[in-house]
Amino acid sequence: MTNNLIIVFIMTMIIHTTETLSYAVRLAGVRLNKIAVALSLTGIVVLVSRTANLVQAPLTAKFVDYAKHHTSFPLLTYLRFILLASSIGTLFAIILFPTCVSLFGRLIAKLEIAGSLPKLITSVSVGQLKNTKYYLKAPKLNLKRFRYLGIPKKFILLSMIVTSFYTVGVLASLYAAHIYPQFSTTASQASGLINGMATILLTIFIDPQLGLITDKALNDETHRDRLGKIYVVLMTARFFGTMLAQLVLIPAAYFIGYIVKLI
Repeated sequence: MTNNLIIVFIMTMIIHTTETLSYAVRLAGVRLNKIAVALSLTGIVVLVSRTANLVQAPLTAKFVDYAKHHTSFPLLTYLRFILLASSIGTLFAIILFPTCVSLFGRLIAKLEIAGSLPKLITSVSVGQLKNTKYYLKAPKLNLKRFRYLGIPKKFILLSMIVTSFYTVGVLASLYAAHIYPQFSTTASQASGLINGMATILLTIFIDPQLGLITDKALNDETHRDRLGKIYVVLMTARFFGTMLAQLVLIPAAYFIGYIVKLI
């Protein structure tokens, strides 16, 4: 099980790193005034995340099956370790953010010339890959600058809550399957009960606000200069959301179990 845990840990890190770096794609698009092209580039980011999820999901479910036959197996500890990987992956994305903004800016410019993602990928040469070292940038953190960005505290808090729900949804359903073995199949498929709430909050409160922030940056030079710092704040909120997921895991699992018993 240890080898499987290492693989799941790495896959979870990849999922959260790539998803968080979507902010870098968006920022690069705003800076080049090519947001539509930038959004098309997120397809690569989503592809990496979903490919990693294809490996991560069944291996995580395997821990639950193993725990059924080995009562001493520390399933909850394993699940919390996986949640830790989501936090590390998000933190890694924050560190890579300045570098990826530069790289994605370059990719957006090349995508506009290539015209499609397959042509873009096939046009990349070994020499170009070697040149990526010139785009490396160390993150700079100045907390004083983040005080005057005008981001509502409620929006940041809501971002943390939504992230915690999304992070914990699948793991909570798997843990519910473990603590309610008589409803294990139903519970394991009930992650939507948690993710559904996150989707509603995201659609109603988060996405429109994020769209307004990006739109202001496209039409106002002052907002454009601040957009990178705003995205760093939102990524930091996402990081704390993954940490909050540690507290949400058990209540979410019992909530799923309660709903499953009522069905």
